[in-house]
Amino acid sequence: MPIQTPTFESLRARYLRDLRNEENDTSTDSDNAVRAASVAAVAEGLYAEIQWLYRQIWATDADADELERHARDRGLTRKPAIASIGTCRVTGRPAARLPEGAAIRHPAGTTFTTMADAVVGPDGTTKVRVVAVDAGSSTNGLAGPATVISPPAGLDSDALLVEALAGGSDEESSLALLNRYLDVIRRPPAGGNQYDYRRWAKDVPGVADAWVYPLRSGLGTVDVAIVAEDGLPTPELVQAVQFAIDRNRPAGGRAGQVFSPKELLVDVVAKVDIADGYTLEGLVTSGHPLVAALIDRIAPGEPLRRSLIEGVLTNLPGVNDRHLVSPATNVKPGSGQGEASLEWIRLGRFVLEPME
Repeated sequence: MPIQTPTFESLRARYLRDLRNEENDTSTDSDNAVRAASVAAVAEGLYAEIQWLYRQIWATDADADELERHARDRGLTRKPAIASIGTCRVTGRPAARLPEGAAIRHPAGTTFTTMADAVVGPDGTTKVRVVAVDAGSSTNGLAGPATVISPPAGLDSDALLVEALAGGSDEESSLALLNRYLDVIRRPPAGGNQYDYRRWAKDVPGVADAWVYPLRSGLGTVDVAIVAEDGLPTPELVQAVQFAIDRNRPAGGRAGQVFSPKELLVDVVAKVDIADGYTLEGLVTSGHPLVAALIDRIAPGEPLRRSLIEGVLTNLPGVNDRHLVSPATNVKPGSGQGEASLEWIRLGRFVLEPME
């Protein structure tokens, strides 16, 4: 049973009650009343400290610092923030070289650096992978014109982010760390079963979720599909998880392929009978996150059933009746062998129209 902290007033009242029982003066301006206030204040603090200590016993109730101590007992640490990565195009004289680590600045104020040497080709352009200087998710989606800071001889200062920065993630939240901790307790390491593969993948910074497919590529194989915090993972994140899987998988395992699923966008279009006091725009605003959350729970290779979408729309406040136009049938994504064949259903357009 949780420890209840008595209030200051109740502690003071108890102290004065005991003094009155001994026929002491406990009037408001008495020395005993002043002393009771001091003792009650100290006791209240002690009760609060005991209650705090009680909460730290269990990881589910512990504060952030104490949660990290629980996690360290299981070999887990909070995953750090990682920087987003993209592809940048630079121009200049053929054979001009942009060295690794060269700085490029975006008008939004973000600076990123090249991840390898780049040599301008005969057409006067070259592409190079770049990484943001500051870690975190705030630079995800950044694209467009940029400027090479102090370009080497033969290179133009103009640059262009032809592939938006992606894959950046913030420091792991306490909830995510707790979920990984509970996963270790509920599914202890077992020498390389499917839960071990999922845990090895999710322990890599930047991985939001992972799905394991034993024997998908043949006898003795284990495939792992991963996604990042902002959607599909970058090639660099896939390589990092592949390295982690190869380092941990059993010696008898033939292979463990890590890959990104292929997005399958599904438009949700429905006609609705709108109740009095509601607007179509309001229904779209309230309905979109509910349908998106429904589809977000679908793992790569799993189907989307129309009845689930119909259920969300039916229970949406302000909808008297609905007719789901799209998808017209249950959506079955590709789930065969090979990286490109594993599809992951994502929400495309969400459109509501008034029912005639």
